[in-house]
Amino acid sequence: MTSEETTATVLTAETQAALDRAVSSTHRHEALFSDRAFHIKQSAVRDVFDISIRPGLISLAGGSPYLRSLPLAELGLSAQRIIAEHGLEALQYGAGQGMEELRIQACEVMAAEGITDADPADIVITTGSQSAQDVAAKVFCNPGDVVLCEDPTYVGALNAFEAYEVQMHALPVDSEGLVPEALEEAIASLRKQGKTIKMLYIIPSFNNPSGVTLAARRRPRIVEICARANILILEDNPYGMLRFDGNPLVPLRAGNPDDVLYLGSFSKIFAPGVRVGWALVPRHLHRRFYLACEAVVLCPSPLTQMLVSAYLRDYDWMQNIRDSRMLYASRCAAMLAALTEELPDGVSWTVPDGGFFVWLSLPEGVDTYPLLYEAIDAGVVFIPGAAFSPSDEPSNKLRLAFSAVSEEDIAEGVRRLAPVLRRAMDHAAG
Repeated sequence: MTSEETTATVLTAETQAALDRAVSSTHRHEALFSDRAFHIKQSAVRDVFDISIRPGLISLAGGSPYLRSLPLAELGLSAQRIIAEHGLEALQYGAGQGMEELRIQACEVMAAEGITDADPADIVITTGSQSAQDVAAKVFCNPGDVVLCEDPTYVGALNAFEAYEVQMHALPVDSEGLVPEALEEAIASLRKQGKTIKMLYIIPSFNNPSGVTLAARRRPRIVEICARANILILEDNPYGMLRFDGNPLVPLRAGNPDDVLYLGSFSKIFAPGVRVGWALVPRHLHRRFYLACEAVVLCPSPLTQMLVSAYLRDYDWMQNIRDSRMLYASRCAAMLAALTEELPDGVSWTVPDGGFFVWLSLPEGVDTYPLLYEAIDAGVVFIPGAAFSPSDEPSNKLRLAFSAVSEEDIAEGVRRLAPVLRRAMDHAAG
């Protein structure tokens, strides 16, 4: 594939929207779509997830937790008891803010990570943290507003914010996370252009997709810069408890109740299928955020909330986290060893100290998106780096996930991927 052909495969958002309208124009109802509808994108991660379940493929794509260590038989009995003994409550409408017991337990989870001043009254139970991102965009952002983010960042957040016609502005990250000086420069530059900056969206611990962690010494500085500029921090922290050494870094929210809206999730520390997360909202912002959540879901599922509560109350969830840390650390080490063994010179990668992901960088001129199809033919799946940036430019990056893959499959998957990358690098070198 020539560089011109590669560039041609990458559509700008405007071009894609125009094509969508053209394709959709065959039915009169298509004229009823809002402008916002054409900013809603198909998730590359979900596309690859559907592909990765094909027999014979090794998926290094999905950031899924390992669930086999959960006490599944016992949890089944817990679910049975919930319905048998509390079915009228579990299967009925519930409170829009979420159940008090679970909000108290969410405070206990956050306390284990360093947020010791959380009040259950300031928590809203959400349908995973994804829905909280959507609500944050709805409540705080007008079309054309700017949300700052790391580069790269979580594709689900990009999709949520861009659906509300928000301008995502990516900020550079180094081995210690978001660069404070770059944050200050971006704020000054955007304000000079007349832009309205509403939020900084950040995954400070084991960023998805890069695996990079914001250094402890930078965290107070980031909060101070945003507070001074009146920019709300939206801290997304699904992986924070999964630091391999068992010592999570203190979140940005700790000691900063007014300037940080904190998003937590049970998807990575329990199970994603329950679709339960929470938002710890600054008290002066709580009511509007809560009402916006209620307007979308009416109430979070009482049944799944009660199951999560039972897990936190009746089982040794911290021991399961300790076991998960050891497992993920071992699988991460296996991936790093395989990358060192198999990949050609010129490829570099991050070395995470927690979470699920390793981020690969290939030489300039290599576009990883078309390589996905070659990798699938070779029997392995990854996520191309372009999915994790608001830019429409080709990317020489890719994400590999180690969390849900055995060490043997990790090694074999990297072995299958290596010749695909080598050929692309040789072709780019001419």
